Amino acid sequence: MIRIAAIAAIAAVLVAGAGLLAMLFLSGGDGDDQFASCGAAAVAGDLGGPFTLVNGDGQTVTSEEVITEPTLIYFGYTYCPDVCPLDLDRNASAIEILEERGQMVKPVFITIDPERDTPEVVRDYADVMHPRMIGLTGSKEQVDGASKAYRTYYKAHPPVDGEYIVDHSTFSYLVTPEHGFLEFFRRELTPEQMADKIGCFVDRI
Repeated sequence: MIRIAAIAAIAAVLVAGAGLLAMLFLSGGDGDDQFASCGAAAVAGDLGGPFTLVNGDGQTVTSEEVITEPTLIYFGYTYCPDVCPLDLDRNASAIEILEERGQMVKPVFITIDPERDTPEVVRDYADVMHPRMIGLTGSKEQVDGASKAYRTYYKAHPPVDGEYIVDHSTFSYLVTPEHGFLEFFRRELTPEQMADKIGCFVDRI
């Protein structure tokens, strides 16, 4: 009986300890997390990081030069037939809603098709999507580096009559110069839902 009681006591301690660890994990281990109430999605490991790309004027820019305020980043390509225009239009609408609320967020488009998306092409494409959107391209190595930093996926299909499509992930990423990556957003969100979520983070910066 004594042995059973001892085992039960140890089990109770282990369960309590596991519960405490779970609470720390879910809260990020920081009871003072300023963004906890924004419902940030759980992400295993670091996401985001430094990159070097080329802007619409053909100038080489770093992530520090691009991300100077809350920034919404999307990876896609200008020849994308449907998904990218819809996602970027949604992002632009969310940016406009936020601006009406007095919250400024910079929209950024990074191509994953640098072979066709030259600086001029991404500049003109971004301008059509939103007057403040920044289009970025670069060498294959530069684009690969940015993609790996945000753990995006893309793969080009074999060309047919010189044309090809590119499969790619469709997340949008909220980052700031002070905190780096804060949250990612799925394409199912409406502009209003995205604006509300982004606004929560911006309010707490």
